[in-house]
Amino acid sequence: MAPPRQPRSLISGFFRSLLAHPSSPSLELGEQSLSYEQLWNYAGRIAACLQDTLDPAEKVVAVLADRSVGAYGGILGVLGSGRGYVPLNPKFPLERTLVMLRASGCKTLAVGQECAATLESLLPRLEKPLTLIIPDSGWEPASRLLSSHRVIPARQLSLSKIADPRDPMVDGSDTAYLLFTSGSTGVPKGVAVSQSNAVAYMKYAAKRFGMHGGDRCSQNFDLTFDLSVHDLFTCWDGGATLCPYAEQTLTPATLVDEKGLTCWFSVPSVAMFASKLGLLEPGAFPTLRWSLFCGEALSSSLAEAWQQAANNSILENLYGPTEATIAITYYRWDSATSPAECVRGLVPIGWPFDGQQVCAVNEDLAPVPVGESGELCLGGSQVTRGYLNDPEKTAKSFVRLRHTGDQVWYRTGDLVRQDERGCLFYLGRRDFQVKVNGYRVELQEIDLVLREAARTELAVAIPWPLSEGSASGIVGVLSGSDPAHDEQIIAACEARLPRYMVPNRIYHFPQIPLNVNGKIDRGKITEMLANWGQ
Repeated sequence: MAPPRQPRSLISGFFRSLLAHPSSPSLELGEQSLSYEQLWNYAGRIAACLQDTLDPAEKVVAVLADRSVGAYGGILGVLGSGRGYVPLNPKFPLERTLVMLRASGCKTLAVGQECAATLESLLPRLEKPLTLIIPDSGWEPASRLLSSHRVIPARQLSLSKIADPRDPMVDGSDTAYLLFTSGSTGVPKGVAVSQSNAVAYMKYAAKRFGMHGGDRCSQNFDLTFDLSVHDLFTCWDGGATLCPYAEQTLTPATLVDEKGLTCWFSVPSVAMFASKLGLLEPGAFPTLRWSLFCGEALSSSLAEAWQQAANNSILENLYGPTEATIAITYYRWDSATSPAECVRGLVPIGWPFDGQQVCAVNEDLAPVPVGESGELCLGGSQVTRGYLNDPEKTAKSFVRLRHTGDQVWYRTGDLVRQDERGCLFYLGRRDFQVKVNGYRVELQEIDLVLREAARTELAVAIPWPLSEGSASGIVGVLSGSDPAHDEQIIAACEARLPRYMVPNRIYHFPQIPLNVNGKIDRGKITEMLANWGQ
């Protein structure tokens, strides 16, 4: 007898809300509002098309779209067909998108009309033909580019049936979504999050945050950022309305009042920008009942300022890498007691979600005593299987600890200490991975591009300026390079790196400082920049 199928998948909550409240608003894009039924009428045709035309062995489909019905409908359509989605960002350099598309093995690409120009640049660079799903009416790629590709245009989709809104027949090990994180070798690392990983998170999030039909939820994260999965699916699981911000919005925080948001989720940098604009006046956000932050260290001063602005909300600091599915620990802010619990001015990352495990270990992967610093390892049903087609990196990061038998743990590279209550306090990184405006960045990846662009080995990327435990940008520090070439160097970086990884300025040092081991001393460079008065 065949094993039982996974009873739930990432899209299950959307279907439940669709069937219970089809006319309720599911998505609000500017002045456009779509009910759950209207959104599924769009997505369901994509799902039916994929079910009818693709080989069942084709398990993942790429989606090239950005904050549009094509983006959200495309993701739902792919999931509704029983496949995993691979989000592609039209703002990324073309070369990076090609690397991600090739590594994913996707043979099918759904494209929103806002990405027409990106697609036309992409198609001539492809070595293999694709099936192109064009769900938006009114445009198609230029015919000269389509000779080797199969195209399913909007007019054909409009004649298609709408797939039944039922849980797809998927196994727990099937991919729900495939994301790419920054890689230290210059090649992005693929992380396939399984349906069972995603379901484990969703079950806990539904219980913890309790979204309901009256909620209006922010959507701040780019779809290539795993925190966007929380944005979409905790909202739709509860029958709430998703309210993405438009690109021209000065800061997403202005939408709290404009859209009457009840649930907020962002990186702390967004709140920091709102504070600098004077938006965090006491009582400014009375409609919020949840204020969630994740993706980088949250300072105590910023947490308290936001709490005063959103005085009716519960504020929580969440923590979790892509490899452990969105977030895996939480800390609830209490204005009376939390300031005294902060270490180095940073809010604790708190306690693991129910059913998940944490352990701080030394270099030998043995647990450290309570109160001592160690590398945080994560275990449980949210931990993914490893890196796509990269057994060497997987073996380094997904390990077994001596005291836990065959259980696989993910080594985060984050240094923490745990108190006698089990509360975790973030202390920093053990390597050169940093957060820039919430995005995880491997500095060594930028180093590689800088060296090649500047034609010198004496090049290093530094997160700068620093503010309250996180970075708002990257600068390049070079030695032995002509300042007259700075603009060309930055342009070369722009061609290969996402915008948030591109150095915004080049500094020239007579010598790059080294530590006692002969390695580049990034800490010393940061100190020199500070003393320089920049």
